[in-house]
Amino acid sequence: MSDVPRRVLVLGGTSEIAGAIVRELAASGSCEVALAGRDEKRLRYAAQRLQGAGCMRVETLALEASEPQGHRAVLARGIELLGGLDLVVLAVGVLGERGGLPDDVQLAVEVLDVNVVGAGSLLLESARALRELGAGTVVVLSSVAAERPRAANAVYCASKAGLDALAQGLADALVSTGVRVMVVRPGFVRTRMTRGLPVPPLATDPETVARATVRGLQRGAQTVWVPAALRWPMAIVRLLPRPLFRRLPL
Repeated sequence: MSDVPRRVLVLGGTSEIAGAIVRELAASGSCEVALAGRDEKRLRYAAQRLQGAGCMRVETLALEASEPQGHRAVLARGIELLGGLDLVVLAVGVLGERGGLPDDVQLAVEVLDVNVVGAGSLLLESARALRELGAGTVVVLSSVAAERPRAANAVYCASKAGLDALAQGLADALVSTGVRVMVVRPGFVRTRMTRGLPVPPLATDPETVARATVRGLQRGAQTVWVPAALRWPMAIVRLLPRPLFRRLPL
């Protein structure tokens, strides 16, 4: 792949999926990375893995997703560290409590704060920064859960739906600016966040998501489904009458 993004900023730098994406990129060409997150220990571990995978340089910087007032400075610092920016991987997100009406409403609000307000702010700031630079791509890690929120995890699904909608709208708004937004919608991915949960059919892993993401970058995709086969059943689910949808074992 001759057009590998060389300078990559990962927002949510401890994400296993984002790490796999960067390793996949590094396997195809030189790569310099800045990992932004709040857990210093995990950031250092993620940086070591990327260096071991062949990344030329890996920097780390602090990021609080729930503090939008600091997001512009994080983008500016990432650009400064890398000497420019080709790709932003937006991997901020928390799962929260499963179920419909949560027992802990405050925790549910925190999920919305991180996944919608925080991630949305980072997406807007990333798009703004790349537009000022004149080019670049934002990869937004969404979820098939964004297609139709379900009772099994209403808050998380709604939060992903909000971010996904913003990303799709921005992709259209920026189409003639040299800035591209690509949404990645995985199904169930086996990671730290999903450990201990029942594993459904078509479950996947970070490396599979990474390969699909890089292929999407290569072909200029706007939306990437992982696995690709999920696109069609989800199209049907989206159109089901609500009484029938409620009966599905989702």
